[in-house]
Amino acid sequence: MPRPPHRRPKADRRPRALLIAAFDSQLKWVAGIRDELVTRGFACRVVVPEVRAALSAGQIAAAGIEQVESVGWAELLERAVLSDVVICGLSGPFTLRFTVDLAARLDAGGPGPVVVTGWVGVIIEKITAGYLDRVGSDIVAVNCVDDLEHFVTVAQQLELSSDNLLLSGLPILGSTAAPQRSDPVRRVLFADQPTVPGPAPERLYLYRRLIDYAYAHPEREVLLKPRHRRGEDTFHTMKHHPEDLLGGIERPVNFRIDYTPISEILPGVDLLLTMSSTACLEAIGSGCRVGLVLDLGVHERYGNHVFLDSGLLRTFDQLIADDIGAPGRSWLGSYFFDRPGTATEQIVDRVEKLIATGDRPSQQIRESAYFTSTAAYLRTTAMPGASGRRGRSTLVRDLVPPVLMRQARSLRRRVGSH
Repeated sequence: MPRPPHRRPKADRRPRALLIAAFDSQLKWVAGIRDELVTRGFACRVVVPEVRAALSAGQIAAAGIEQVESVGWAELLERAVLSDVVICGLSGPFTLRFTVDLAARLDAGGPGPVVVTGWVGVIIEKITAGYLDRVGSDIVAVNCVDDLEHFVTVAQQLELSSDNLLLSGLPILGSTAAPQRSDPVRRVLFADQPTVPGPAPERLYLYRRLIDYAYAHPEREVLLKPRHRRGEDTFHTMKHHPEDLLGGIERPVNFRIDYTPISEILPGVDLLLTMSSTACLEAIGSGCRVGLVLDLGVHERYGNHVFLDSGLLRTFDQLIADDIGAPGRSWLGSYFFDRPGTATEQIVDRVEKLIATGDRPSQQIRESAYFTSTAAYLRTTAMPGASGRRGRSTLVRDLVPPVLMRQARSLRRRVGSH
């Protein structure tokens, strides 16, 4: 008789947790939940699927993880089936494929593992698509009140259950923000982002304006914090690193590039500047002043459209003149709100409840017309990179911009016609 794919944990063994991540931001997110699981007696294992992934030794160490293991997609699913809880930190499309493939492997006689998904930071794009990519999980950890309201509306329109939504808040935030400090600005930090803005001229313009700020305030230390070092990779790959763009450009003595982690350097920062990084919320939570750079305008590709009601959008001219805003009350209340414990505590509370009761909110989702049709389509498509041996054509499609791919195909057709 075949072994059931999942059994409720016996009293004489520790419940098993499988944590999945592919990039450093995802690893940090799952690591926080892992720490809470460990304190409650879970046996935890962190794995990296052999799909698009990049984790350096330094990034793994920075997340506080001792060991990660690389596994193929089929083995990932097998381990998930045998786990009591799965914390999936993968990007939306891979998360959707994971929940679809996992549902296909579960036996009708068992509830399967509790699957937890969420977002590692502020959602600045694909808010609806991102939710629907995660809808097949048992717990969808939601970062703010506005996102929750949007997801509930989407669920109602598509006749999906919203029982799996959990307003946990961002793990890096508490329930209240510290009062904004008013002491003199002595240290300024620009939190760079890997793809915001994308084009080199736009990035160089911002860096030059930051240098202008440093010249205007020689008494202040001005730090530029890149998302990662040259040669490292993240989920969003930086094509134009500031060390490359600023090479040969004269800089004042009070300006420097610094790689100290945000969490370590933030206590000594008086003003944090960025375009749309989640670091702005971490800074607000600690009482640090924040300026969201407005020089390139407001656009979805910059992600700053989600901060329109923050009260913090400022041009560099305004920032140089010390015209610094204060967080809007309603916007602030969406991210900082009363909650019965930290974000990770709430997530693990829900995990333990679902394990104990055997309830799986995902079962209702899987029976819906929306998920059934989505799953049926996905099962007809190949899983990119799932075997761990990515073909040359797949790798090229991943790395080459679509416009160049179109030009290459056009050239091949012209050559082939001769």
